[in-house]
Amino acid sequence: MNSDFCVAVHALVYLNHHKPKICSSEELAENICTHPARVRRILTKLNKSNLLETIKSGPKGGYLFTGNPDKINLADIASSLNVTYIEPSWHSGNTDMKCLIASGMGGLMDTIFTDLNERCQNRLQEISIAQIDTYLFSKENNKQKGEKQNENS
Repeated sequence: MNSDFCVAVHALVYLNHHKPKICSSEELAENICTHPARVRRILTKLNKSNLLETIKSGPKGGYLFTGNPDKINLADIASSLNVTYIEPSWHSGNTDMKCLIASGMGGLMDTIFTDLNERCQNRLQEISIAQIDTYLFSKENNKQKGEKQNENS
């Protein structure tokens, strides 16, 4: 998984909270703390997956969240970005070796990674945009932030 997923989730939660306002890539980028071009690149993928709408291009354009925040989950976002949660870049051993460990480890690790990806996908299906919004603006969360600020003072 890469940070594009974090940018996409952040943007959708921001757009959901500020709807029906149209937000520019510059406004989103400022809140996300990244470059507007990066926001546009990522949100183009979300638009193609119908997770948001692009309203006009150019200086008066922007993005609008029109989906149901209770129904759009993090797995939907990951899918629109073609996210692979765990992807090996190297395999140990060699299938041509006589040693069972050396010849079997690569395939076994692929099976483990496939299982972990499925578990990640299933867990992300349980988390909606609305739940993230609720968490961020809950009294309990705000209380905890206040307590941390008091500790740091």
